[in-house]
Amino acid sequence: MQIELITIVVDDYDPAIAFFTGVLGFELIEDSPATTTDGHAKRWVVVRPPDARTGLLLARADGDHQRAAIGNQTAGRVGFFLRVDDFEAHHRRMVAAGVTFVREPRDEPYGRVAVFLDIAGNRWDLLG
Repeated sequence: MQIELITIVVDDYDPAIAFFTGVLGFELIEDSPATTTDGHAKRWVVVRPPDARTGLLLARADGDHQRAAIGNQTAGRVGFFLRVDDFEAHHRRMVAAGVTFVREPRDEPYGRVAVFLDIAGNRWDLLG
């Protein structure tokens, strides 16, 4: 048993793809046309870190209710955790790319950690 996908609601597909692939180094696994249950066009967009089994489904917000969830999918808590082999290199690259860090790196018993925001405004832990 495994979790295959986790949905992140985004404002638009292409900027989200660019952030997750270009800034975080994820792989674009799929970007296919799809249709909602009521017949509206959408895309099935999946990204995931290299060698990971669980991916992110990037879902463009549809309607006011979903737009209100952009950036607040976990009620302001850190909801996503990205473990990297070389924390300092990833942190430097992300800072250079303009990623917003809301907490500076610190050492914890489980490793080095810094909190950053994704393109939608969701909080992530960068872990090393």
